Amino acid sequence: MFEPVELDGGVVVRLLADGDGPALAAAYTRNREHLAPWEPARTADFFTAAWHERDVAGALTRLEAGTLIPLVIEAGGGDDSGEIVGRLNLSDLVRGVFQNANLGYWVDGRLNGRGLATTAVGIALHHARAAGLHRVQAGTLVHNLASQRVLERNGFERIGLTRRYLRIAGEWQDHVLFARLLED
Repeated sequence: MFEPVELDGGVVVRLLADGDGPALAAAYTRNREHLAPWEPARTADFFTAAWHERDVAGALTRLEAGTLIPLVIEAGGGDDSGEIVGRLNLSDLVRGVFQNANLGYWVDGRLNGRGLATTAVGIALHHARAAGLHRVQAGTLVHNLASQRVLERNGFERIGLTRRYLRIAGEWQDHVLFARLLED
């Protein structure tokens, strides 16, 4: 159901797989400074292969349970062959009358501005539809205009502002919330 999708330049969006822990640790370490303003404060342990191996195992368990669709963006050409350069998650899948998931994503700082996040989010929405979801929601920091553009290019609509929504970079920060109805 979740076949890898190849983009221009040999970049692939695929399901997270057993064994991705070391590559994820390397990607997060390489992007530590780039991601710090947009993510929760991280402990030193977070940047280890062991931490990510445990996280991958948990994510794959949640995939099997139907509560998470974990995706990675992998560079597949030249010197970057097999290098993880981003992550997307459709998390907290709720079934029943809601049929909703939360979307989170990031792309390697070296690749920003190339449309990769926009394309990868579109692929994540395809997977959400294939999973039978009705709606996907996402939140961005108020000042993260680039991420807001990615969502808008994928048909997300701004649904509001929520105060002190998530603890990002060590502080409770306001977020702009977006939603996309998948039948539209």
